[in-house]
Amino acid sequence: MATEKDSSPDKLKLKTEVGLLGGVSLIAGVMVGSGIFMSPQYVLIYIGSPGASLLIWAASGLLAMLASLCYAELGTVIRESGGEYIYILHTSGNIMAFICAFTNNIVLRPTSMIAVALIFAQNALTPFYDDCQPPNGAVKCLAALGIMVLTVVNCFNVRSSITVTVLFTAMKVLALIIIMTGGVVLLIQGDTSNSLQNFFEGTKLSIRPVGIAFYQCLWSYDGWNTLNHITEEINHPEVIIPIIILM
Repeated sequence: MATEKDSSPDKLKLKTEVGLLGGVSLIAGVMVGSGIFMSPQYVLIYIGSPGASLLIWAASGLLAMLASLCYAELGTVIRESGGEYIYILHTSGNIMAFICAFTNNIVLRPTSMIAVALIFAQNALTPFYDDCQPPNGAVKCLAALGIMVLTVVNCFNVRSSITVTVLFTAMKVLALIIIMTGGVVLLIQGDTSNSLQNFFEGTKLSIRPVGIAFYQCLWSYDGWNTLNHITEEINHPEVIIPIIILM
């Protein structure tokens, strides 16, 4: 005879398929995105000097690190997926959590995804147009195609999306290594354009350029909270999340 326990439905649970490597690749893949390849030039243009630019990058990195440490503690205490939505739900109630989710899903996430997709499409098509900018139609079509491909990949399962994330993370880190190597070679050759001698010359200290520079830096650092959105899919989140944050 079937008992009441046998007839009761099992509680829906997410598969814990994200380990240490997947978590590191997810954080690195989101943070090392289009922003780091585009923002440095705008930070330098708005703030006016290499020294002030480096200070703003350091201050933004410190702010992102402190915020990620707070999220590491929250992820070990509240082991639920959803990130800031779950934290606001537990602390401020349903209305504030709904406003957070509505703003993220309707405004922040779509616009951020569009910006990243357009930057990706622009950079991907530029080598094919030596003498002019890529056509807007081609850029928009490639951006839309990229979003659709990533959507399909994420619809399959977590493992496939993590595999794609690891692959693209390796490619982006390799690109950054190539860029940094080129910069080091120029420094060794002495091609500094007097930037080291006049480190803070031309610094703009008004509110607007400093604010825009901080915005560009923080946009590049954005993604440090991504892991907390999939807490329930991480193997032993109380161990994995702090390790990844401290790395």
